[in-house]
Formats: sequence, structure tokens, C-alpha cells
Amino acid sequence: MTNIVLPNGQSPADLIPAVLKIARDAGAVILQIYGEEDFGVEHKADDSPLTRADLAANRCIVDGLEALDIGIPVLTEEAADISWEERQQWTSYWLVDPLDGTKEFIKRNGEFTVNIALIHNHEPVAGVVFAPVLDKAWVGSEAGAVVEVGGEMPKAIRANTRPAAAIKVVGSRSHQSTEFAGYLQKLGEHELVSMGSSIKICLIAEGAADLYPRLGLTCEWDTAAAHAVVLAAGGQLTDTNMQPLRYNLKAEYLNPQFFVFGEPRDWSQYLPE
Repeated sequence: MTNIVLPNGQSPADLIPAVLKIARDAGAVILQIYGEEDFGVEHKADDSPLTRADLAANRCIVDGLEALDIGIPVLTEEAADISWEERQQWTSYWLVDPLDGTKEFIKRNGEFTVNIALIHNHEPVAGVVFAPVLDKAWVGSEAGAVVEVGGEMPKAIRANTRPAAAIKVVGSRSHQSTEFAGYLQKLGEHELVSMGSSIKICLIAEGAADLYPRLGLTCEWDTAAAHAVVLAAGGQLTDTNMQPLRYNLKAEYLNPQFFVFGEPRDWSQYLPE
């Protein structure tokens, strides 16, 4: 990542401590509801689930980011009705998924996260991914990538950029497809690890996995924070043409299919025909 100066004179790394606190505060709100019997589950127009925890975390994060008072707009999954005419004027903005992995939250398997990213000139330049049940945060900016577990000191992380003897592939816990199965067949010998939410991308960032091929639908708020982390860790997130994923370039929020990896290989060669 190159050095970036935001309109208020700060760098993305300067904002990380405040953003990490906001993510942890949202995590505490989520865990409070996680301990209750009724999540208040509803369904959106696309049939994806929505809980009281999504909405409470959203309020917590938006209030926290706006309290920073640095003049950067906020876009979240739960408040995405901002016109394209307005958004295309933005140079910098916060991109938030207050509870990524709502299906995993409902299943009570702990594999869900709070995602807060700073986008600048269409690229993720800072990101915090916090897993409340694990009490684990992955953080990335131009200062590098670290992981924090509980009250331990932050530990620097790096993606595995060398060829692996046996490729460790991470896949979605709840969203695998026939195209994904076909990709793995062409890839050949591998080990598959299933995981929920943006933790999958963070596993690439910390070198615990080598490849995450996402051959299904996601939205920009699903990837942005972890994208910042994996970039800071020396990894990459590209579309299936091996071009870097970029943000806020179109009216819709859908991402193309993508790869996350450390080793700079042409991972598109294993796509099913």
C-alpha cells in the first residue's frame, strides 16, 4: 500500500485504533443479542436473513464513525439506499458490514464478523475485521497487517506467497456451488477448509490458507475490510481475470466472482469451462 493522506490530513493507519474500538463495541452489542433466545429474524427482499443484531451493530458503527467527525461518508449494508449520483462523487468513504455471516450467527457457530473498511479512490486502504465470539481482530493498513486475540499484543501476519506443497483451499460454509466443486476438481490435490463470513479472506492474510475462490455472489461490503487486510499482508484479491477488485465504480453493489491468494499464480486456469 502507498502512503495516503486523507482530506483531514490523517493517514488511514492513524484511524485504525478508533475503528478497532468501534468494531469491538459493535461486537459487544452483537454478543449481547447472541446470548438471547430470540434473534428477531426477518428476511430481506433477496431472502437473506436480518436480525436485531445486524441492526443494533449498524447503529453502533454508524454512530461511532460519525463521531470521529472527519467528513467521510458512511455506507453500510443496512443503509445502502444512497444514490449513485451522490456516491460517484466520493473520493473516500467508510464501507461497512455490521454483521457479516448472519446465517452463521443464526446457527450459533461463532463464524461471523464485524467489517469496517476505508475506501479511497476505489481501493480498500484500511480495514478491521472483528470476530466477536473468537475475540479476534484482523487489521490492515499501510502500516501493515496484524492480528489481535483477546488482550494479547498484536502479531504481524503475512500471506503465504510461495508455492504450497499441498494447496489449502478455504470455502464458504453456507454458499458453496457446483462451479466451486468443478474448480476444485480441476485444481487437483488440495485440502478444503470450510468457514463462514470474511474470516475466509483473513485466513489467507495470516498464511493459514493459500486460496479462496469465490465463485458465487457477494456484495462490496462483504469483502472490503478483509480485502484491506489481505493487501496489507502481501496477498491479493482479484476478479477471475486476475485484475484487482475495486469499489464504488457502478450503481449496483454486487462483486464479480473473485480469488483471494498469496502466491501470484494465474488461478483462473482452473475455472470450469
